[in-house]
Amino acid sequence: MGRRVPLRSLSFALALSLAVSAVVLVVYDAHGARLTLTIVAPVAILTVLAGEVIAARRPGGLRGQFIAVTVLGMVALGAVVALFVNLMFVSSHDALMTILLVVFAAALVFWIARPIGLRALADLDREERMRRELFAAVSHDLRTPLTALRLLATAIDDEVVEDAKRREYAARMNTHVRALGALIDDLFDLTRLEAKDIAWTMERVRMDELVSDAVEAMQPSADAGSVAVRAELRPPLHPSQGNHEQLQRVLFNLIQNAIHHTPPDGSVTVRAEGVKGGVEVEVADTGSGIAADQRERVFEPFYRVDASRTAPGAGLGLAISRAIVEAHGGQIWLEEAEVGTRVRFRLPVSI
Repeated sequence: MGRRVPLRSLSFALALSLAVSAVVLVVYDAHGARLTLTIVAPVAILTVLAGEVIAARRPGGLRGQFIAVTVLGMVALGAVVALFVNLMFVSSHDALMTILLVVFAAALVFWIARPIGLRALADLDREERMRRELFAAVSHDLRTPLTALRLLATAIDDEVVEDAKRREYAARMNTHVRALGALIDDLFDLTRLEAKDIAWTMERVRMDELVSDAVEAMQPSADAGSVAVRAELRPPLHPSQGNHEQLQRVLFNLIQNAIHHTPPDGSVTVRAEGVKGGVEVEVADTGSGIAADQRERVFEPFYRVDASRTAPGAGLGLAISRAIVEAHGGQIWLEEAEVGTRVRFRLPVSI
């Protein structure tokens, strides 16, 4: 599929160039037709191929729209340059040639706008699907603790229930209230992160200390699940410019997620190493792993690889982690792993 699309674009560019040259041959002469083909063919080929590349790699959102509009403007400019070159050497500003080359430019713009438009429609469909899934997930995660709270409140109100049981039910209610509060806080944080509504204090963060402190803090959780957790630091590790609290939150999310999905006697390893222009941190576990076709979706809000998993949380940890890493100018992804799951993120170094 990846080769067929450029071939189709190349065929269109050549066919369009030959059509324009054929009209010049009929109306003018062979010399004019050859000159026209020499000028318009390279313009057409480069334009449609560039359009295919931009459509395939264009980022989403306003940035993607800006890139698409910029490319269209560049194409139009290139077509206008080709138009005036032809008018100068072939037809001495003949009106028919002007119309012909305007049609040529319009056809090029339409051709490269088509895949960009299809990509935009696909993005809209994906966003709509994610919105529906998000609504369903939020409804489910809110309904579960609310139902439990309603039942517990009814039980406490029962005069037959003993005081000891009432205290137990009250403690359970407090647990569900905290879970609801955590879910609402996570939703609020994710909304602000996606809207770029952040006001963090940025500082030089030592990644070796950040990783070591995070592993030490998560040790009790790992011990409770009989999971070994350790840090592997590969110097030199240059400091990164960021917010210490938010980057620590990313590590806590990733390590906690790895511990939850690692069986007893398994292990979680947090590695940090310097790379060109940045620092990469990896959290690797020995759990069941994630299929290749699900690796990107795990960063979507509320998405769970296995709906039957009973791990705590609403499934927002990875989505929030990605938003935080990207807000720091970094990237986060899943690496291929023979055993378990490897989540890796990269941050630029502090200048």
